[in-house]
Amino acid sequence: MGVYLIALSATVNTLYLWGHNTARLAITLYFKNILLLSLFFQTICLILYPYLIKHKITGMSTLKKIKNALISVFNKDGLDEILASLHSEGVEFYSTGGTHAFIKSLGLPCRSVESLTGYPSFLGGRVKTLHPKIFGGILNRRDDEEDQKQIREYEIPEIDLVIVDLYPFRQTLASGADEQTIIEKIDIGGISLIRAAAKNFKDVTIVASKDQYPVLSRLLSTQGAHTTLEDRKWFAKEAFAVSSGYDTAIFNYFDNNEGSYFRQAYDQALMLRYGENPHQKGVFYGRFDEIFEQLQGKEISYNNLLDIYAATDLIAEFDELTFAILKHNNACGIASCSTVKEAWEAALAADPVSAFGGILITNAGIDKVTAEEITKIFFEVIIAPAYDPEALDVLKQKKSRIILVQKGKPENTRQFRSLLNGVLAQDKDVSVQTPADLKVVTIKYPSKQEIEDLLFANKVVKNSKSNAIVLAKNKQLYAGGIGQTSRVDALKQAIEKARSFGFNLTGAVMASDAFFPFPDCVEIACEAGISAVIQPGGSIKDDLSIEYCNKNNIAMVMTGVRHFKH
Repeated sequence: MGVYLIALSATVNTLYLWGHNTARLAITLYFKNILLLSLFFQTICLILYPYLIKHKITGMSTLKKIKNALISVFNKDGLDEILASLHSEGVEFYSTGGTHAFIKSLGLPCRSVESLTGYPSFLGGRVKTLHPKIFGGILNRRDDEEDQKQIREYEIPEIDLVIVDLYPFRQTLASGADEQTIIEKIDIGGISLIRAAAKNFKDVTIVASKDQYPVLSRLLSTQGAHTTLEDRKWFAKEAFAVSSGYDTAIFNYFDNNEGSYFRQAYDQALMLRYGENPHQKGVFYGRFDEIFEQLQGKEISYNNLLDIYAATDLIAEFDELTFAILKHNNACGIASCSTVKEAWEAALAADPVSAFGGILITNAGIDKVTAEEITKIFFEVIIAPAYDPEALDVLKQKKSRIILVQKGKPENTRQFRSLLNGVLAQDKDVSVQTPADLKVVTIKYPSKQEIEDLLFANKVVKNSKSNAIVLAKNKQLYAGGIGQTSRVDALKQAIEKARSFGFNLTGAVMASDAFFPFPDCVEIACEAGISAVIQPGGSIKDDLSIEYCNKNNIAMVMTGVRHFKH
């Protein structure tokens, strides 16, 4: 057939180009007829589609009519429109307690579950729908003769649609309620209905959350009270996502951070353009919009998310006005100053080369003057708690630029990494050192300014890839030696980088994420002009480093807290 069409096309083109009037007229009429025929068949399809749906004559999987619906929900927002659509299609309702009263209040007919089962809701509402007449109506297989014989024998109505949601366990837990209140919000009947209906997806549609109401509404408007197998299987998949997430929250409550099993669940999936590299698939699971509002810009990438996470962790360390520039999850510039413009300029000075294409973040509002300075370089993302309208006008001039308003802080207290056919889990490093945590181990005490710089540098090195060394002065990053296999190499890298951008290291301080196994680092630092050092301590050769500092008038403080980051 394909060869025939190619030959026909070639013949038509040849005749047309040949220029014969009769041939041209024939070709014109030929294509006009094809167009008219196409329009005719499209019109017929549009006219016949509702009829085909009504009488279940389509190319899709077999349509099933919804005749009876069981509805039992805690949250009734948006339910009224669904009920009206179902009622207009002749669907009969069964319901419990408050939902039954709600449906009746809308003037719609509804049969109570109690009238079907012969049992009232009892045990304080713990038992409502747990009955063979309910679950038999859901679980019976419509194409199984024995199942059909039994439901006729016991006068069990078929239930084709189940709309249910679950008691708000997670919300109750988050509210700080007492244990008894939390336990009563563990749903039994609802979770059982969800599993039963989802299991029998070949015959039953399950709507397990109000988040799925829009999809059901679209189906009702286009297909009436009919669903395809594909529809029902999609709803079943969503239902098991709801039930598994619910059970995960309950397990983690009882586990109480003991870590006896690994269970985590996130309700939203954001498909990314790709992962770390274009040949890798990437997905973000979670609620990014709870923390950020994106005002403008392209779709956020996998690598953007990693940098944004690193940036928010870093800026969260600082209470005073601070501006940071990050590249590949590490700070290439950061400074704390009295104004946002000064902080930006000081941060940029640390490494204006690496700042190109970086992630910018500050804990202060951006004004127009600062925005005009920032836009002099290319960057991918900017994050701030607020922007002046005039500043936004400046920043929005480049449409692909991602502009984020940070509304809150990430609440993650645990970190996970998949590896070796398993998952590595740990508590997040939330340890922050203060002046009271510093143990001076040298004869020389650091000055007030040096203490401020040491704490500043310690926060930066904590958020840098190990092995890491950070050099700083006047709460400005001079340079960092990041991700080196040797601490000496990290220090040499930092010194060389600082000097390449014109910084005089005399009077600067040095921070290390881990102890010095030998005194070589303090020797090199001293030669560069470093006047004070902060490190965790803990090496069996700490005394050698302390001794060298004492001989060369360098102050050293130890924190007792290592900040490895891999």
